[in-house]
Amino acid sequence: MTKRTLERVFSPQLRNRRNVDIYLPWSYPSGLRYPVIYMQDGQNLSDPSTAFAGTWDLDGTIERLAERGLEAIIVGVHNTEDRLSEYSPFPDRRHGGGDADAYLAFLDDTLKPRIDRLFRTRQGRDETMILGSSMGGLLSLYAYFTYPSVFGRAGVMSPSIWFGQGAILDVIARTRTPRGRLYVDAGTQEGAGTLRDARALGRLLVRKGFVRNRRSPRAASRLRYIEDHGGRHNEASWARRLEGALEFLLA
Repeated sequence: MTKRTLERVFSPQLRNRRNVDIYLPWSYPSGLRYPVIYMQDGQNLSDPSTAFAGTWDLDGTIERLAERGLEAIIVGVHNTEDRLSEYSPFPDRRHGGGDADAYLAFLDDTLKPRIDRLFRTRQGRDETMILGSSMGGLLSLYAYFTYPSVFGRAGVMSPSIWFGQGAILDVIARTRTPRGRLYVDAGTQEGAGTLRDARALGRLLVRKGFVRNRRSPRAASRLRYIEDHGGRHNEASWARRLEGALEFLLA
C-alpha cells in the first residue's frame, strides 16, 4: 500500500480546506484501474499522530483484503471543525447542522473529478463507494439514497440515526430504492437507543426491498446488517468491523 496526501484541498461549496489521504493498492504499478471508496474522518484511518482516539488500522485491513484479491483506491477525507454540520443532512433541534448536501457536492463536483484525473480509477456508480461511522455513517446512508447516480455502494457503521429526530428514516421511506450494496452495523454496547434505531433501519430496508440472502440476484439491492456483540461507539470497534464491511462492498 502507498499513501499519498493532497494537502489543503479547497472546497468552493463549503469555503474551507482539508487534507485528503489516498491509499493506493500494492498492485497499483500494474496499470490496472480500481474502484474507489470515499471514507470520512480520514485522519483517523491509519496515522496515530492525527487520529482522535486510535486508528482504524486501515493498513492491515488493506493487506488482508489484497491477499483475497480485493483491492480499491481508498480516499480518506479529513474532517474539519465543522464536522457535525458537514455530515448532517438536516438540522437538529439541539445541534443545528444541515450542510451535508454542500459536503456531498464537494465530494462529487470537486474531489471526485480530481481523484479521477490523478489516479487510475473506475468511475461508474457501482465502483464508487462511500463509508463512514457515527455522523459519517449517517452521511453515507443519506448519500446512498439521495445521490444514487454517484454512490452505488455504502458502508454505514454505527449511524447517528437520532440526529434530526430520526429524519433519515423518513427520507429513506419516501425515496426510491437504489440498486447496489449497503452495509449497516451497530455494536450492542453503544446504548439501547442506538441499537433500537439500527434495528428500525434494518427492518425499513427489508421493507424497501433490500435482500439479505447472499444468493440473491446480482441486480438486487443487497444488504448486510451486523450487530457486533460487545461493540462500542469507538475507533477500536469500527476497526474490528472494517474488514468485513469492505469485503462485502468490494465483492
